[in-house]
Amino acid sequence: MRNYFAWAFFGLAVLLSGLTLVSLIESDAWWIRLFDYTRLHSLFLIAVVAMGCLVCVRRTRAALLVMLGMAAAVQSWRIYPYFGFAPTEMAIASATSPETSCFTVLGLNVLQRNHDHAATLRLIERVGPDILFLMETDARWMAALAPAFKNYPHRLLRPLDNTYGLAFASRLPVKWVVTKNVTDQETPTVYARLATRDGREFNLIGLHPRPPLPGQNTTLRDRKIGLAAKAVDGEGLPVLAMGDFNDVPWSRTTQTFKMIGGFRDPRIGRGNFATFPSNYVAVGWPLDQLFLTPEFTFRSLRIGASVGSDHRPLVAEVCLAPPTDQGDKTPNEGPVDDRE
Repeated sequence: MRNYFAWAFFGLAVLLSGLTLVSLIESDAWWIRLFDYTRLHSLFLIAVVAMGCLVCVRRTRAALLVMLGMAAAVQSWRIYPYFGFAPTEMAIASATSPETSCFTVLGLNVLQRNHDHAATLRLIERVGPDILFLMETDARWMAALAPAFKNYPHRLLRPLDNTYGLAFASRLPVKWVVTKNVTDQETPTVYARLATRDGREFNLIGLHPRPPLPGQNTTLRDRKIGLAAKAVDGEGLPVLAMGDFNDVPWSRTTQTFKMIGGFRDPRIGRGNFATFPSNYVAVGWPLDQLFLTPEFTFRSLRIGASVGSDHRPLVAEVCLAPPTDQGDKTPNEGPVDDRE
């Protein structure tokens, strides 16, 4: 019986190590990119299999443990910033930050087929966000949320039946807001220029690209994410980016987005703030993102309770630091192929 267990753990060790290597391949193939999502789960499985390899014969045990250790190092290296003990990347807002420079944002993928509109209405009423960005909103959702939209003087509503509709609403002054179909005609991206209550302008990007699925590689998703950052690169204004990226923050695609836009991530050093799937976020993925350029600080960041969607809401209170306190924006430098 022991031999059977030994062979089983031997096979699992080889499989996990092989899949770890596959996850490093720079490809837009959907089945390879799915391994970006499983790094934390793979790390747990590697630990379990490593303990199981102790029953293997001595002459192979050491080799298997070294192989698994290398796989664990690769997985940990990619997700390490999103552990609570890692160094943070963004500072908490100063207690003296003026209220006029701070505002609340709420992002939520409502799930088009979710019929519990009342739960989302209660969420919006309870949070009272200054900026609201909703995804998967079709005409039925727009009608159901009309009472909430009435409280926002600035709105851009684009209902679609293909799960890529969106709704943007703001209580802050809006200079302009548009949607653009960057890589295809069915997944719009929001671009807006807003101002804080004390008149400081900033840009906003709202994203919801396609996920990697069988028969649907990540080419369009990756281009959409990268081009969104490039669209506001060089304008010299602070930028806030949010939305359901259908990607994890440690992937090459989203890290390239950060690099191009000079963004920082308030989650780094504080946890991954998983939002999907809503009923199992303890073992889920942080698909809903919030990125800020260095001119921003934040007061709070949290994942809200389930409202019937397959995503949880992401809620944050962010502030634009006074001009004298602004750090230099992260230089938009990086490998030429990434920026291309």
